[in-house]
Amino acid sequence: MRNVLSIAKREFNMYFASPVAYAVAFALLLVMGLFFYADFVNAAAFGSPPDPNRSLSLFTTLMLFLLPAITMRLLAEEQRTGTIELLLTAPVREWELVTGKWLAALGFVTLLIALTGVYAFILSRFTVPGLDLGTLAAAYLGVFLLSGALLAVGVFVSSLFSNQIAAFFGIMAAQLLFWVISYPVQNDTGPVAAVLKHLDFTNHFYTNFLTGVVDLTDIIYFGSVIVFFLFIAARVVESRRWR
Repeated sequence: MRNVLSIAKREFNMYFASPVAYAVAFALLLVMGLFFYADFVNAAAFGSPPDPNRSLSLFTTLMLFLLPAITMRLLAEEQRTGTIELLLTAPVREWELVTGKWLAALGFVTLLIALTGVYAFILSRFTVPGLDLGTLAAAYLGVFLLSGALLAVGVFVSSLFSNQIAAFFGIMAAQLLFWVISYPVQNDTGPVAAVLKHLDFTNHFYTNFLTGVVDLTDIIYFGSVIVFFLFIAARVVESRRWR
């Protein structure tokens, strides 16, 4: 566990030494701020309370396109520079390396999620009787779990490439696949449709978490996705020992 935390700390600090991380944070908060301002002004003009879920829904959509920039370098850069061989000769297990890098990315994204809390705070101060904190907490839990699952997918895809640009587009394609995988069968009721609907990230997030419902099935699903993709990413890294 000490190795995992050491790797996570090193990788987390590297985010703040990279202009990519600042660009992602700036783009995310700028777009969200503009949409929040527009929603707030429209709500005040028409006398209706603004919907905090709109901001979180926008956040998840933006992260779908920004997370590849956060995860593309995690293992692809190590392979391009050859430093992964040095890491593999050190007393560090493959799962420790993969988990540490995933934790670092999750820590950075969690910081971004926390920054969006300012929008919820403003809405709660300007609405009566204030926001439903239980519903808001469920929505934020969903955003956290969804981000963790998307990051795990990103770490796995990054382990397959040595080129960051290729990793970026590969991660985006994989994340979009899990985002729309049930779209072709959304009106079907067969066993195949049921499986695809269960695999679809949006069915677990928008249906329950964003509406304030915390279902253990959804928590287990996102947790399973995280464990599965980190496991196969570790196996990919392990295979490089024998090349």
